[in-house]
Amino acid sequence: METAAPLIPLWLKITYTVFVVLTVLVYSRWWGAGNFLWFSDIALILAVPALWLENALLASMMVLATLLPDAVWIGGFCAGVLTGKPIWGLTDYMFSDGKPRYVRALSLFHLFLPVLLVWTVWRLGYDGDALAAQTLLAWVVLPLTYLVTNPKDNVNWVRGMFGAVQQRFPPLWYLALLMLGFPLLIYVPTHLALSALFG
Repeated sequence: METAAPLIPLWLKITYTVFVVLTVLVYSRWWGAGNFLWFSDIALILAVPALWLENALLASMMVLATLLPDAVWIGGFCAGVLTGKPIWGLTDYMFSDGKPRYVRALSLFHLFLPVLLVWTVWRLGYDGDALAAQTLLAWVVLPLTYLVTNPKDNVNWVRGMFGAVQQRFPPLWYLALLMLGFPLLIYVPTHLALSALFG
């Protein structure tokens, strides 16, 4: 009985895994554990089992979590490269001397991770259950981020959008709005687009 050929090449699985292990080791030293609660870092790490297991649900969840936010990150970074002034506050650290260049260079994964995840979903198929699963994951990650990370880091924007601490709402009201906003404004539009393309 023949086994089906893998949909993801072995060389890609190995190369990506080595990159993630290196990134996690470096980030652990320079950014600390709280940094790994960023949805982009969660996606960076969970893409490893998604690739090795060729798991459509996991890949679909991670593309929902990162496609639009990484597009914002890329826009801010490109603005910084072209004008010297990054926008939206997400990529200011890429142009600061506060961390060594090699540490900041690892963050360039934001440029290729969305492409890799979309390609993976194209290969494996888009799993429509990803919307509910990623929403549940976000509803765990966002309160956890609020509770355990340093407020000045503003991980996942739990203190305010784009690096600025918001003052308009009580902090927990804002967190509740954020927990609604991620699914409604980020996951649902991406889910609809991916369903149409790859469903």
